[in-house]
Amino acid sequence: MSKKLHYFHLNGLAESIRYLLHYAGEKFEDVRYDRSEWPIKSVKDSLPYGQLPLYEEGSKTLNQSLAIARYVANKTNLLPSDPWQQAVLDAAVFNIYDFWGKVGAFIRETDAAKKAAIKKELLTEVVPYYFSRFEKELKAGNGYFGGKLTWADFILVGIVETADLFLQETIEKNYPSVVALVKKIQTLPGVKEYIATRKPYTV
Repeated sequence: MSKKLHYFHLNGLAESIRYLLHYAGEKFEDVRYDRSEWPIKSVKDSLPYGQLPLYEEGSKTLNQSLAIARYVANKTNLLPSDPWQQAVLDAAVFNIYDFWGKVGAFIRETDAAKKAAIKKELLTEVVPYYFSRFEKELKAGNGYFGGKLTWADFILVGIVETADLFLQETIEKNYPSVVALVKKIQTLPGVKEYIATRKPYTV
């Protein structure tokens, strides 16, 4: 069954999915679009909600990055069977996306002065607020959300890498458990080989 993941040539909301797929040893077509040329009308009009990423598996399609990541994780034993533990991880990824929403405001802002002000707030207030909590959760879970490697860990790493890229900062540097998790995910089998061969991302 053919598999495709559609997204931009960027880490963004799809890199954690790419990592999950490579870690699982899945063969898939990594379809990428140039952000500078977006929207490509013929592609955008074919998407369920006009947005990327989009995952295809045979004749089936799935949108929304977290839904895609959770589905792939469920096939690769990175989603616990216990409903409570599933909910705990769901909460973790929603918290991570709450942080990402703050970064999104910086990315979308075009006024230079306002953009600088948002960046200052992110680095002095938003990052400490969220990352101190991520750090606490990871310490309590032996370096992972939920106590062992799960899809939530992949989500955090994908978002951290993207935030670093756009902010041009290593935002996790003061949070050793986050730093350690980033390194762990980046050196997993399949992920390590993918990172070694991918083209650099720019913004």
